[in-house]
Amino acid sequence: MKNTDLIKDNIDNLTGFWKTIGTPFLAYYKNDSIAYCKIKNSGWPNKLWFKEDITSEDLSKIIQILHKNPGLIIPYWDIFESNSNQLLEQNSFEIKTEQMGMFLKLNQKFTLQNNLTFKKVTTEEDAKIWADVYPNAFGYVISKEILIQDYQNVHFYLVAADKKPIGTFMLYQTGKDMGIHGVGVIPEMRRKGFAEEIMKFAMNLSIDLNAETAHLQASAMGKDIYTRLGFEDLFLIKNYVLNSNT
Repeated sequence: MKNTDLIKDNIDNLTGFWKTIGTPFLAYYKNDSIAYCKIKNSGWPNKLWFKEDITSEDLSKIIQILHKNPGLIIPYWDIFESNSNQLLEQNSFEIKTEQMGMFLKLNQKFTLQNNLTFKKVTTEEDAKIWADVYPNAFGYVISKEILIQDYQNVHFYLVAADKKPIGTFMLYQTGKDMGIHGVGVIPEMRRKGFAEEIMKFAMNLSIDLNAETAHLQASAMGKDIYTRLGFEDLFLIKNYVLNSNT
């Protein structure tokens, strides 16, 4: 399989991010093959993921966990070449969304338009503003408590235009790999080039933090921007939920 190391780096960054976020809340759990994170009063990360390919033996454990923790999403990494996601689809799981794992080698900085201001979240007041902006951009909540607990391990940034908060992003670093997460702009400020400008700032900051590769997981809405900036596809992620009637 091509780019095996890059795929592993991308997944390790993403799942490490979830673990880091969940741990202060005692919300990260794991066994030999499965891990999950469920934080009360938050719409994120709330994921259950696999450390290896899915087997039929895993399914009963998964369903038990999901009944006790409704709302968990299962990201299936399309990397095993085994079609094991059919086990999910044959057992009352359905695809909620799809994403593309992508990467970019950070070789040089981007020129910025300087039409946005960026503020790192370091206070409870900033965290509250960030937590108010985020659901407007994404449609689900990340509580301010998550930011307050993880200032030291995650770079949370608030983005403003003309002194008005309009967007967010997060950086999570593992070694020389930088995960760029939560890049969002509120609906009324979209189609102005702001998301691309945020990405350029985030990548420049990643270089300043000595990262060599940027990783992300792109939705259909954002993928064109990332491709235009030079990101390359690595692997498909299918995000599954358990049918509510199960």
